[in-house]
Amino acid sequence: MPEMEAENTQTHTHTHAPGCFVCQTAIPLLEKCWSQVSRDHFRNSRVEFLKGLRSLLDDRIADLSREPQGKGTHVPVE
Repeated sequence: MPEMEAENTQTHTHTHAPGCFVCQTAIPLLEKCWSQVSRDHFRNSRVEFLKGLRSLLDDRIADLSREPQGKGTHVPVE
């Protein structure tokens, strides 16, 4: 049970607002129930989600950065 003791001694940086369901019930429940393995999986999923967004943005930037295809020639008017 040393793993449980190490997990219980972690300090958490969030504050609990009085009367808030998430702060008073959900967060403490998750802190007690989630193992470190579960936390790692969810952290990795957040990282992969952000990498996916970055990929979408990179593709869009590449599309916008391409030279426009020649749709005609520029003719100076006198």
